[in-house]
Amino acid sequence: METDEQQRVIAAAEKMVKAQLAAEGTGHDWYHIERVRHMASRLAQEEGADQFIAELAALLHNSADWKIVGVENENAAHDKLEEWLTNQSIPDDKVQHIVSIIRDQSFAASGVEHKKLPTPEGQVVQDADRLDALGAIGIARCFAYGGKRGRLLYDPHEKPRAHITADEYRTSKSTSVNHFYEKLFKLADLMNTKTGKAIAKKRHGFMEKYLEQFFAEWHGKV
Repeated sequence: METDEQQRVIAAAEKMVKAQLAAEGTGHDWYHIERVRHMASRLAQEEGADQFIAELAALLHNSADWKIVGVENENAAHDKLEEWLTNQSIPDDKVQHIVSIIRDQSFAASGVEHKKLPTPEGQVVQDADRLDALGAIGIARCFAYGGKRGRLLYDPHEKPRAHITADEYRTSKSTSVNHFYEKLFKLADLMNTKTGKAIAKKRHGFMEKYLEQFFAEWHGKV
């Protein structure tokens, strides 16, 4: 159970993140954070991970993300986040643990190096974030992000690609449907926890069924 001081820090982080992401339109808004937070807390309980570290890392996991702050501001945003954590009187080892989770938990796309986090807390946050990219909500977020980036829904002449570097992924103009194959369908195999794997399998299957319907409608078959 979290202490009163830990609950204060959680409340302060929640307030800060809500203000930062209230008008965010790429699918990385406050409600994404809230879903990841609740899933991370659930997985932390099941995996015996530190609840405070998992919940706080989940709350802050997009606060310094390049999709939110811009690539050119990412390093400065991470430094600012670390300073904020230190100012909350959190022990330095916990600050560094949380910062390392936030820096390393993301997965760009097929072909880009994937980091499996070494601690139970990192693994549950990583799973929780990836689960929110799958299933019905994952589909909605994929198209919201694509629309914000000016991507086409689908182009039959544009084939999915394996991105060699993170920078290549960031600047890609691939379609939203291609994003299923370039990233989203890779996630189920990257889950760390037993529960995460089970949920991911179901959500992955739902997305496959969705694309079957999408392509049938695209070709006028239904």
